[in-house]
Amino acid sequence: MPAQRGPRPQPPYQRIATEIRHRIERGELRPGDRVPSARQLTREHGIAIATATRVLARLRDDGLVLTRPGAGTVVAEPTGPARPARSRPEPSRDRVLRTAVALADAGGLGAVSLRSVAAELGVATLALHRHVRSRDELILAMVDAALAEAPLPAVEPAGWRARLEALARAQWAIYRRHRWVPHVITIARPQPLPHGMAHTDRALRATAGLGLDRHARWHVAITLMAYVKGVAVNLEAGARAVQDTGLTDEEWVDRQQDTFHRLMTGGRLATMDALTAGGVDLDLETVFDFGLRRLLDGVAVLVDGGLTPGT
Repeated sequence: MPAQRGPRPQPPYQRIATEIRHRIERGELRPGDRVPSARQLTREHGIAIATATRVLARLRDDGLVLTRPGAGTVVAEPTGPARPARSRPEPSRDRVLRTAVALADAGGLGAVSLRSVAAELGVATLALHRHVRSRDELILAMVDAALAEAPLPAVEPAGWRARLEALARAQWAIYRRHRWVPHVITIARPQPLPHGMAHTDRALRATAGLGLDRHARWHVAITLMAYVKGVAVNLEAGARAVQDTGLTDEEWVDRQQDTFHRLMTGGRLATMDALTAGGVDLDLETVFDFGLRRLLDGVAVLVDGGLTPGT
């Protein structure tokens, strides 16, 4: 006789979501209370960040939590029967995108779904389909809306270097304001982003008339954007760490001094130990500035003929 199988265990994300649901139902977490962030969940349950994000998405889709700008993910107010969607004004595309961007700014991309945006707007999810057909399409539209917030100046600075630097700093400013954006933009596969393509066009125009072939000009433009994006992907993790721990980067490092000291003593990390003595002025801003200048120095060598175009 075949052995009877017990019920299949719940996936980790579902089990943790159920635990939080029960805490809400018991009143341990009341409307307006913050629920554990994704990073808190990773620490408390030993799960990956993707699994933790899925926990919050499940709770959000069930209407138990919502994302509030500046407050994070909180328990939602209990609601009665929803009014018919037709009794509410149809949201414009601009309002849909502004709402979705605000959710992403507050809670990351995991806070954004068609259902969560519709809930914030107080309409049925189907009302959003007039503007976007899927979550992927919504997120691309959000990125383009974020890029549109910093229009490129009509009058460009003089000289290729100043133009490329201004472009890089404009992108850096966008990434600082919307820390989720660099996680969406991809260098490997072009995306249909009108405002993003305008940035690429500006980068290509900056190297016109310098004697570089099209191969070199494209590589300069894409390398510049890849550099800015590459540093910017660290912005969100840093902000989340501050939110989760309540400590600034400087305060966190101060608390870890003894641990770092033990790791660096004994000769194995002698160079690091020596160069750390007295403190180091090092953060994402200084890394971005330093790297941008060195990248442009390299382009200058190429422009001045020190390198063969395309190498």
